[in-house]
Amino acid sequence: MSASSFRTFIDVLERSGAITRITDDVSWDLEASAITMMAIETDDRIPVFESVQNRQSDTDARLVGDPYRGPQQRPWKWFSRAFDLPGGSGPAYYEGVIDRLREPIEPRIIPDTEAPCKEVIRTDDDASLLEFPWPYIHQGDGGRYATLTTLVAPDPDSEWGSWSRHRAMIHGASRASLLLLAGEQVPNHYYFNYELDDEPMPVALTIGAGPAVESTAEMWIPVGRSEVSFAGGLQESPVDLVRCETNDLAVPASAEVVIEGRVLPNERLHEGPFGDYFGYMNGPRRSMPILEVDAITHRSDPYVPFCVEGAGIGYGENSSSTFAVAASGPDATLGLRIAGFDVELAAPWPFTSRTVWVIAVDPAYPGVLHELANFIFTTWGMLHIDFFVFVDSDVNPLSPRAVIEAISLHADPSSDFHQFGVERMPKVPLNIYQTPDEKGSATVGTSKTKTSKAYIDACAGSDRPAQVVGDPDARKQARELLVEAGVPEAAFEPPNTIGGDR
Repeated sequence: MSASSFRTFIDVLERSGAITRITDDVSWDLEASAITMMAIETDDRIPVFESVQNRQSDTDARLVGDPYRGPQQRPWKWFSRAFDLPGGSGPAYYEGVIDRLREPIEPRIIPDTEAPCKEVIRTDDDASLLEFPWPYIHQGDGGRYATLTTLVAPDPDSEWGSWSRHRAMIHGASRASLLLLAGEQVPNHYYFNYELDDEPMPVALTIGAGPAVESTAEMWIPVGRSEVSFAGGLQESPVDLVRCETNDLAVPASAEVVIEGRVLPNERLHEGPFGDYFGYMNGPRRSMPILEVDAITHRSDPYVPFCVEGAGIGYGENSSSTFAVAASGPDATLGLRIAGFDVELAAPWPFTSRTVWVIAVDPAYPGVLHELANFIFTTWGMLHIDFFVFVDSDVNPLSPRAVIEAISLHADPSSDFHQFGVERMPKVPLNIYQTPDEKGSATVGTSKTKTSKAYIDACAGSDRPAQVVGDPDARKQARELLVEAGVPEAAFEPPNTIGGDR
């Protein structure tokens, strides 16, 4: 059975020996995030903080540091166990997810009395964001943050609304600023529909909604389709939903916390600075739309999962990057196949998962890579992506060694490095190379300037001679002899290689 809630996912981690429960008092003020970052850097177990200091309420909420982070060698490992999918190799896991996404399952509405997220209900002045120990994650952040969230918002083209991920900076008991970057689906709907009509947009910010819901919130679901239906397909059972207390939205019934409210039109609060995914403190402060809280419902003794972004350049294995590999990658692969491209696998580069992707493709005719780049760069889901590396279909995009080898052997700098969309491609205001002026519009959170993007053709091509490094038979024989002599098999796995069968 798939883990259909955050708590059953925690059970999966616990049975796998991937959880450490910390019962000593830990502060939400930098300490919980520092411990979590150390666990990330050392590939250690996921910390659950059972006792959080500096409480401002009697709610016994517990923090969980980067619960979706997978092991460095196989970031999809816990997802494969949670969904009962193959996990021995990246390609096998990808195909398992793709098969599930081809068969979405519609959700079902359950009564309030059966919904765990309704165990505690607070409305109006009794609903306070300060009831929960939101962590202060990096020294220099603009405030305390909710980072692992799924925002449920209206969608005129979908019965169940639109679900996406947006961080929230806490400003007080009843207000937070939401990071809504124009160019993405939900922000566009807000800026160009609700705000233009001077109407508040009803929303629900959910925390701890479970692996399937949070995975599909990270995916690039087509307009008019519902993320929650694909979540049902991923977990092979309908997602249980329950109606909100103060609006008509339906939210995951098993969520740990549900914050109901409205995104106010033409009002802003500061957002940031924040230690973001590229490993640096991103600033300066920007103005972002306001979430005004109307009600908060939650489970008894709720878990509050959070993600430590900005763990450093060169290694980005946290919950966010794991979602990119384990959820966005299979979804993008399926989407490109449906669009008619002969794609074997599309996956984010493991060390810069939000900016660089590798796509294994069969370049069947001249110009197909340029067509593919044009298709991808102009989709809303690839707003963050700066460039692609195209490799042959027999190269595993999840293996850094294989990708670097393909670039080294097949990418001619004089002819295979292509600049794309000069001066007209959109970019987000999170890139470290942008000046404060370029980071741009404080009104809708987009960069003022446009940019060019790029791709590398690292495919061998039919007109290039095949290049084989070493004698495969001799290498296999040598490996077998060394194993017989007592050398462990793991010694032959190259460092930082993910995705290959062991």
